[in-house]
Amino acid sequence: MTEQERADALKVVTSAITRCERVQPKFVPGTSQHTLLKNRIQAMKIAEALLSEDDAALYSTLELSAALEPLASVIRKCEKARSKYELGSGQYGRYGGTIRAMELSRTLIENELLRRSL
Repeated sequence: MTEQERADALKVVTSAITRCERVQPKFVPGTSQHTLLKNRIQAMKIAEALLSEDDAALYSTLELSAALEPLASVIRKCEKARSKYELGSGQYGRYGGTIRAMELSRTLIENELLRRSL
């Protein structure tokens, strides 16, 4: 992964955190939407820490493992949404950037889990 790819992914993840934090208060705590956003924000913050090369030791192995599903969910949703647009369109490209950032984040988390298991 190049520094540019890391920087691009960090920008996407940081933006996603901001959007999720802005909309989360609109949902009642305990509802599925609120919980989904809480889990997604936590996963994105872990991804943000790994992308910015902060100390990953701040997060437990359990937290790292739990972050994989929200990232996979974002990837699936973006792939489904992207399939509705033509290759080369603005929307197609925007979803592609999000997918790349989430896949990179997932890979970093998986690598950290692997490193800890050795």
